[in-house]
Amino acid sequence: MAQARPGDAPLIHDLIGIGFGPSNVAMAIALSEHNARVGRQEAVNAHFFEQQPRFGWHRGMLIDDATMQVSFLKDLVTLRNPASEYSFLCYLKSKGRLIDFINHKNLFPLRVEFHEYFEWAAEKVDDMVSYGHEVVGVTPVVRDGAVDYLDVTVRSGEGLAVHRARNLVIGTGLRPLMPEGVERTDRVWHNSELLAKVDGLEGTSPSRFIVVGAGQSAAENVAYLHRRFPHAEVCAVFSRYGYSPADDSSFANRIFDPAAVDEFFTAPENVKRQLIDYHGNTNYSVVDIDLIDDLYRQMYQEKVLGTERLRFLNVSRLTDVVESPDTVRATVKSLVTGEEMPLDADVVVFATGYSPADPLGLLGEVADRCLRDDEGRVSVERDYRLATDPGLRCGIYLQGGTEHTHGITSSLLSNTAIRVGEILDSVLDRGLKSASDEARPVVDGIGTAR
Repeated sequence: MAQARPGDAPLIHDLIGIGFGPSNVAMAIALSEHNARVGRQEAVNAHFFEQQPRFGWHRGMLIDDATMQVSFLKDLVTLRNPASEYSFLCYLKSKGRLIDFINHKNLFPLRVEFHEYFEWAAEKVDDMVSYGHEVVGVTPVVRDGAVDYLDVTVRSGEGLAVHRARNLVIGTGLRPLMPEGVERTDRVWHNSELLAKVDGLEGTSPSRFIVVGAGQSAAENVAYLHRRFPHAEVCAVFSRYGYSPADDSSFANRIFDPAAVDEFFTAPENVKRQLIDYHGNTNYSVVDIDLIDDLYRQMYQEKVLGTERLRFLNVSRLTDVVESPDTVRATVKSLVTGEEMPLDADVVVFATGYSPADPLGLLGEVADRCLRDDEGRVSVERDYRLATDPGLRCGIYLQGGTEHTHGITSSLLSNTAIRVGEILDSVLDRGLKSASDEARPVVDGIGTAR
């Protein structure tokens, strides 16, 4: 990818993407398909920057038997373009597994397999991404009081470089969330790093794990550790009586429909809150019913055999964690009696979820031009574009962090293919050039000046 020399005006990109997880991979695919349909003059010049050295999506949770909770048809493209060459079915065909998958009669692939699909798709558009490049700042280019461009400062092994854009698409994903006051260490983990950390235990004989949390990841962690370490006790701590099953019934799943985004966006604020409350059990702190049944069956079998390694400390909360060189002492408090029980373990795993990255965190003074609602949240238009003051003419689009405006699907795969199509339509409708695009360099799809 060509970079401007010192003293030169940076090349102007129609769109720069920050992050290259599944959402921005889908964005790159939508751009690639658009550019293949139109002439060179109508093509969108885009480039993405990803700080990881290669594509990766929740690698620490790619447990060998964990399955997706979303249909394979909700891949990166199918809902937007069922004939796309970037679909999961095309991936299966390329791997020689299409017939085998059909015979499997299953809508929900292994998570490992879907990650391989993402890698396959990302590789097909890797001319649009620079890995090992971290966006460290965004600066407005002000002319006559208006901002038509944003300068994106990117750090890599070669130092800092500046890239100019008319539009940004921010897809920086979610951040692991730990309880307040708890820091990750060699013995205190977040579930996002499970597999990498577990590898470090090879050759040791851990006697007890504690897993905190009541959602799908927590239950998967419990099942995996119980299977991986057949001589260790695994204690699950959560404040409920048991894991709550995810509501994946047909009517409830309509909350993930593309049309539901329109309905949520236009709904009054009190209705938005009701919808999140009503249908939070489709996604938040819930577990696949088959996994719940498997864990209960295992627990009961161990009681019968007198070999209890799987323990569920329900209606309880972990209130303290103190680490020593050889162990972690956790304090588990009963929410019913208030009794506190000390519990020594080799490792405590917090499956306590994620929080969205601050969408304005990289924008610097540009953030001052972004509007907020009465509760201090960023204002987002229906096309996922940040609402800004009129002087900021650039489009800044969010892939995630829009649950308060667009509903539960804001950070989920269910609506990704549709969302990127809507963002692309918005970019095209707003136009790729402005009056200040004087002597705009002609740039091809990978950002190389011609």
